[in-house]
Amino acid sequence: MKTLVCTEPGNFDYSTEEMPNLEAGMALIKVKRIGICGTDLHAFEGTQPFFNYPRILGHELSGELVAVDGAPGFVPGEAVTFIPYFNCGNCVACRKGKPNCCVNISVCGVHCHGGMREYIQVPVDKLVHGEGLSFDELALVEPLAIGAHGVRRAGVMAGENVLIIGAGPIGLGTMEFARIAGGKVIAMDINQDRLRFCKERLGVAHTVNAKAADAREQLEQITGGDMPTVVIDATGSIAAINKGFEYMAHGARYVLIGLQRENLSFSHPEFHKREGTLMSSRNATRQDFEHVIACMKRGEVAPATYITHRVTFDAVKENFESWLDPKNGVIKAMVEL
Repeated sequence: MKTLVCTEPGNFDYSTEEMPNLEAGMALIKVKRIGICGTDLHAFEGTQPFFNYPRILGHELSGELVAVDGAPGFVPGEAVTFIPYFNCGNCVACRKGKPNCCVNISVCGVHCHGGMREYIQVPVDKLVHGEGLSFDELALVEPLAIGAHGVRRAGVMAGENVLIIGAGPIGLGTMEFARIAGGKVIAMDINQDRLRFCKERLGVAHTVNAKAADAREQLEQITGGDMPTVVIDATGSIAAINKGFEYMAHGARYVLIGLQRENLSFSHPEFHKREGTLMSSRNATRQDFEHVIACMKRGEVAPATYITHRVTFDAVKENFESWLDPKNGVIKAMVEL
């Protein structure tokens, strides 16, 4: 089978390897779609934490189930996706029902080889039924589940002002699920084109350019002077994350979906007097995947909205670097096999 390997930052090489033989407790999937996410882009440019080379990237995947060992209800030939976070099942997080932040987690395409190849083998307990969704839609379940998990962590309630910083694919999905939870969504970004996308394609009522000198004043006006009671960062930018503390209402929750290598820096007195709550949000759970799929089936989320670029597997190497350039307006690039 054909495989694409990120051998080092800035370089991909196609290679050929043997198809995997089905192992006990595993499922073999013929890959049909690969969504390109920020993790893949950061790995290519050499800025992704927890990463080693060479690595086969790709964890936003859908495909056709070819063979399976020990997964009642799953049959060869059906369309599937899977949860790409392989947990140990024994650590404190797993025992507490939080496999998404397992102590020994192995994320497909990050800690172990991912799906930029024609076939991939995954544990059967990570399989997710296609539920009649298209391969495009199924490949977008995972990134949308990231946002859905962050919203669930925040405990968004109906009528709350929810500020989501970062209008990339993860941020856009977070906006969708904050809306579905009943939140009044405010989108913030430094890219005016992406803010326009939020308004025109997602129907977000309020957008704020973070570069504006009066960004805080705009938030005060939008929220009637209260400021947002939920702030969610989906940028992974240290400057944006640190600035987000200033946008919290008294009693607000701040959830970090974006990941940054550096130390956070904020005023403890300002955070303390607000009795603020700071949380991280890592990966997603089966509950989040099922919630996303249910919302897709009800038409509450339109995944095709996010796909702005589409290439064949053979064209990934020549196109990949261009997806890093903001001028190209990439929201979600989708690879077809």
